[in-house]
Amino acid sequence: MEKNRLEAFSDGVLAIIITIMVLELKAPQGTQLAALTPLVPVFLSYVLSFVYVGIYWNNHHHLFQTTRHVSAKILWSNLHLLFCLSLFPFATAWMGENHLAPAPTAVYGVVLLSAAIAYYILQHSIVIQEGRNSLLASAVGRDWKGKLSPMIYVAAVPLAFVSPWIANALYALVALLWLVPDPRIERALQRQQRSSNRN
Repeated sequence: MEKNRLEAFSDGVLAIIITIMVLELKAPQGTQLAALTPLVPVFLSYVLSFVYVGIYWNNHHHLFQTTRHVSAKILWSNLHLLFCLSLFPFATAWMGENHLAPAPTAVYGVVLLSAAIAYYILQHSIVIQEGRNSLLASAVGRDWKGKLSPMIYVAAVPLAFVSPWIANALYALVALLWLVPDPRIERALQRQQRSSNRN
């Protein structure tokens, strides 16, 4: 099966997720700047989640640049990832509207962890189909960021009950790790392009 439909569907779902998240930003009742103060936690939660969705969209795009065809396993793995990402609006709103309270902050971390695991499963499904010597397999290599991120989430979830601010700092740290687009796949694609140009 060609990958175009999967990419178009995924882009549409991610666009809807961002739209739902921004609709949670309600205008304040007052006309003074002080009326914005209660919205600060909601806005910060939205910014963090927007960055995460952007990171997943960016990496998803790079992932499928290395994929020639999609199998049923890849389709279901992709749907699993989209399901986890579709929980972002709920987790974002609950955490923001409750001013970063411990339980919502922990649930937000569980949603981040589930999305990270789902992305790993999708990546692994593509590597299995494309082969251990494929472009993606060589580009990903040991994938230290992919292994470190879930460990940080696992630490942050219980820490949310000690200090939600520490947990959110850890969530932001993972986002910073991934904010710069991962150059490994781009470098592998460029090497492949140079090789094909020589032939």
